[in-house]
Amino acid sequence: MEWNNPPPRKPQGPDNIQDLEEALKNLRRRIGGPDFNKGPFLVLGVVFFLAFIALSSVYTIEPQETGVIQRFGKFVRTSDPGLHFKIPFGVERVRKVVTGRVLQREYGYRTVQAGVRSRFTEKGYEEESGMLSGDLNVVDLQWTVQYKVQDPVLYLFHVEDVEATLDDISESVVRRIVGNRYSDEVLTVGRASIADFARKEMQDILDQYATGLQIVTVKLQNANPPEAVKAAFNEVNEARQEKERMINDAQQAYNDKIPKAMGEARQVVTQAEGYALDRVNRAKGDAARFLDILNEYEKAPDVTRRRMYLESVSDFLAKVDHVFIMDDSQKNLLPLFDLNQKRAATAPLQSRSGAGAARTDASAVKDAS
Repeated sequence: MEWNNPPPRKPQGPDNIQDLEEALKNLRRRIGGPDFNKGPFLVLGVVFFLAFIALSSVYTIEPQETGVIQRFGKFVRTSDPGLHFKIPFGVERVRKVVTGRVLQREYGYRTVQAGVRSRFTEKGYEEESGMLSGDLNVVDLQWTVQYKVQDPVLYLFHVEDVEATLDDISESVVRRIVGNRYSDEVLTVGRASIADFARKEMQDILDQYATGLQIVTVKLQNANPPEAVKAAFNEVNEARQEKERMINDAQQAYNDKIPKAMGEARQVVTQAEGYALDRVNRAKGDAARFLDILNEYEKAPDVTRRRMYLESVSDFLAKVDHVFIMDDSQKNLLPLFDLNQKRAATAPLQSRSGAGAARTDASAVKDAS
């Protein structure tokens, strides 16, 4: 049997292999291609080769990614999310960079299991968390840096190992800021300001290095004294809180007493000023009244003298209950009578017509005179 001339095969319908071979022979004669008479395996190889070319020419970028295209290692363009084509056979290479999601780096601890109840571990990361404050005290500080890749080209090609660079920058900045502050401030009220200063300084340094990263936020997770002095530190905090409480109580007592005393003092001063003003005004009024009376007296002395006498007697009689007129010509003693009974009997009359009685008494005095 000649190997170059295979035995004839029976036709098996319109889709038999013999018809396919004949078609390939005709195609070869027309385009001058290779001989496909070697068998079906060569055809399958060609199909797989074409499929490989098609698959290696297509790539997909996810929604939160950016594709960076390199041609023979040189950057040529970037690709947005979606389906794209590239030159196959390794001519163009695609590197996908996550740019639409916030990434996170942890310092002083690591997340073991994330979820609703996340679990963390601090063991093995004591060197990251331990740092020296400005008053030469040791503080255990744990913080988190959240960032995004803003420029994927700078992120890939300008700095080697950007994450390691970010770790070094973050640790050096936080240590410098903590080293310029007191430990009490770091452990209590200064945490927010430390995080804000750290974020700004990290971003400035990353921009100088052209890393393509953007710092979203810096969070201080925990700030505690070392375990060896934690009990003493808690006692000091309790003493300070007690001190603050006593100061607040004293301030409250001060606010209750001092303003009240100052108000009373101002009230007394105001009353004294009002009394002095009243006395001065009354004295001025009396002086003016006296001058007016003097002027009228100089015009008619007798009339003015009689009027003043009557007014004085009228004022006097209005202040007494009864007036008894004694007759100088009477030689014998007057009959005795009960003055208390007389006073009680005439009291209602005085309440009803006190002014009239006073006028009657005044007339009697006038007649007597």
